[in-house]
Amino acid sequence: MANLLAVKSHPLNGENSKSMKIFEEFLKAYQESHPKDNIEIVDLYKEDFPEIDLDIMTVWNHLQAGKEFNDLSNSQKIKVFRFNQSTEQFLKSDKVVVANGLWNLNIPTRLKAWFDSINVAGKTFKYTAQGPVGLVEGKKVLHIQANGGVCNGQDLSSQYVKTIFNFIGVSDLQQVFIEGADYDPSKSENIVNSAIEKAVLTSEKF
Repeated sequence: MANLLAVKSHPLNGENSKSMKIFEEFLKAYQESHPKDNIEIVDLYKEDFPEIDLDIMTVWNHLQAGKEFNDLSNSQKIKVFRFNQSTEQFLKSDKVVVANGLWNLNIPTRLKAWFDSINVAGKTFKYTAQGPVGLVEGKKVLHIQANGGVCNGQDLSSQYVKTIFNFIGVSDLQQVFIEGADYDPSKSENIVNSAIEKAVLTSEKF
């Protein structure tokens, strides 16, 4: 039995979002192909996911200086607990699927906050004399992204996602794009159906 972590980075669902449609179809097909696996969904738009802000930066400095966790403010405790929880949740997963739309040439800000929580020195990568080295091994990752135009994986968003996962040591990364539907609406249905087919095929061996 494997643990699949599914990160939903869009406020809409599959009825209104192409990326979420493929995300939902992938999870449905994956569950059918891997009935014994555990699927945990993180909906970044249904919780107050912490960003690296003054509270978290202050906590890190205080803890490094020897301050006790119980001495922190309630706000600081809640934020750093959820941040650390996200890091551990990622580390315990065997497989990860991340889905988002391409917004203004980049990933949504809440997804950036999630990536910050899994890109942690000493846990997912380490510094060496030869440069940073990823510590994450043996984890499968699928990135699903909808683009209004045709980017062929060269957009900043998908490149960022790929770069971060590679940086922390992930080598088994696949990407499914839904692109060109806004550029040519007449082909939208075919584009979505093609992406669904690819996502379903990917789920079988993921």
